[in-house]
Amino acid sequence: MLELAILGLLQETPMHGYELRKELATKLGTFRAAISYGTLYPTLKRLQTAGWITESESDPSIIPPMTSRRGRVVYKITADGKERFADLLAQAGPETYDDAGFGVHFAFFSRTDRATRLRILEGRRRRVEERREGLRDVLSRAAGRLDAYTLELQRHGLDAAEREVRWLEELITNERSGRAPAGSMGEIDLPADPAEEAPLEPPRPHKDRP
Repeated sequence: MLELAILGLLQETPMHGYELRKELATKLGTFRAAISYGTLYPTLKRLQTAGWITESESDPSIIPPMTSRRGRVVYKITADGKERFADLLAQAGPETYDDAGFGVHFAFFSRTDRATRLRILEGRRRRVEERREGLRDVLSRAAGRLDAYTLELQRHGLDAAEREVRWLEELITNERSGRAPAGSMGEIDLPADPAEEAPLEPPRPHKDRP
């Protein structure tokens, strides 16, 4: 999944390792824990060996802050890398239904065809529904044997699963009807700036002290 994310980001623009790590955190932050350099650079090396990315020296004047000598290297996707990214993006098997796999694929849904998006969303819904039913079963059979905190944790997991199922069902409905998700930037109703909305108070007359 990290391979897919790196190739997807490099298809947008060449990047330093520092920039890649930052963009990965931004793109996948909701779905994946922080990616360390100890994980990132071995993956970059494997992608280079496969011929999917290349590296070159960057202009020393634009080295990212707080980076070592290796931060001067710029990574670029190759033509073979673009083909590999397209192949990975078209996958819709069981690995795309798990938490990490779904998160990475969902982050690149804008570049995925609708049929593949639907297969992944429907598979993810089945996976979360199975998790939800398992939690319901635990709560119905073993609630009396669980301590208060463990019971609350199970309830929290059940609530999260139920919310995700509802969210997935909405996304699936939108995909089938050809609509964009309700939260797309063009449809978000941002709150007004209080500074612009607040009326200006007239200046108070100055009173001289006696």
